[in-house]
Amino acid sequence: MDSNTARPIPPANTGSRFLNFVSDSTFKLLQFERRFDRLLRPPFDAVLRDPIARFTTALINRQRTNEHLALAEEKLLPDEEACVESIIDTFRKQMQGLWKPRGFERGGNTKTHGIVRAEFIVHPDLPQKFRQGVFAQPRTYRAWVRFSGPGPYITPDIDDVGFMSISIKLLGVPGPKLMDEEKYTQDFTGVSTPTFVTPDVRANAQLQKESLRNASTFYFVNLHRPHLLDFIMQGLWVKTQSSPFEAPYFSCVPYLLGEGQAMQYSVWPKTSRRTPIPRLPFRPSDNYLREAMVKALNGADVELDFRVQLQTDSFLMPIENAAVLWPEKLSPRVSVATLRIPRQKFDSPAQINFEKQLSYNPWHCIAEHRPLGNQSRARKRMYLALSTFRHQMNAIPHYEPTGDEVFD
Repeated sequence: MDSNTARPIPPANTGSRFLNFVSDSTFKLLQFERRFDRLLRPPFDAVLRDPIARFTTALINRQRTNEHLALAEEKLLPDEEACVESIIDTFRKQMQGLWKPRGFERGGNTKTHGIVRAEFIVHPDLPQKFRQGVFAQPRTYRAWVRFSGPGPYITPDIDDVGFMSISIKLLGVPGPKLMDEEKYTQDFTGVSTPTFVTPDVRANAQLQKESLRNASTFYFVNLHRPHLLDFIMQGLWVKTQSSPFEAPYFSCVPYLLGEGQAMQYSVWPKTSRRTPIPRLPFRPSDNYLREAMVKALNGADVELDFRVQLQTDSFLMPIENAAVLWPEKLSPRVSVATLRIPRQKFDSPAQINFEKQLSYNPWHCIAEHRPLGNQSRARKRMYLALSTFRHQMNAIPHYEPTGDEVFD
């Protein structure tokens, strides 16, 4: 079975019949709404989404304390290490409950829509402040790009929560890396919401505990530590997707762009065209998002725009809180590279399953692009631990790609 073989979503297991009913019913209502979302979303996004996002961000910021940190300055959380241990432990338990040996999937961003060959083309004549790391000079890198859906479950595309992710692995990147696991790669990862689902690792540990009970709703809505504003921010961007090539992706967390300079990055489609979703409001095929990718790459190359946003205000554009939307009025997103995906056939079983050998980790990077903030620090240990666990359970060793791979 490849990573697009649908499995049923386990029912909620909260220990309470009433809470189980609430959680399961909420998810079924979301799945029903997904059938009609394409009619409602365009006018909502055009008129209401951005004003609501700005207002919600203002409410989030009112609850925060200005610690007057410097630009690109980090600050450890008091219980950070304990939270990371909790996250790793919970993910392992969930993966063991969902998958069998030799069939383990990723704990997050689980479903693979496709993994494709690409070129990452750094633009010439960038302003000096952007000429750092892989953007220092015009150059074209080969890359493997994975497009994926949410996790931890694998569902028919119309039944997921409307969330996608992108993972870009640049190949042949010179210089020492911050993880010894890979020698010649630089990874960039993003999701289709501009803020992360949790503000910090403390909240992430709470979310994973609810996810283990198959009841993530109660992370957002509860009586002791609710996250209603984060719920609103996520809801503004999760929706019925038309194609992995037709959504923007956001890093959500900051990275260095050279010494003393922080950035977030994003990846944007260069076309406003939207692929029709077949059969809505009835059920489309389970893997219609992959089918949209196949159709696009059968006909033409696909180009995406890679943009960088510099941190200019340490409070309104925080390092340690990933739930805050960095305002474009303070710092616009600037195009620095093109991600070109040439026409290709990528949906052979061998190539689809090639992703099982790979690990994407933002710490596969050069020092000029070091990940920043508590959730990035957590990812260094968490991603390595869970990737190693997955490879061990599947008896598949980790593999650093070169770009010369050939598939039948």
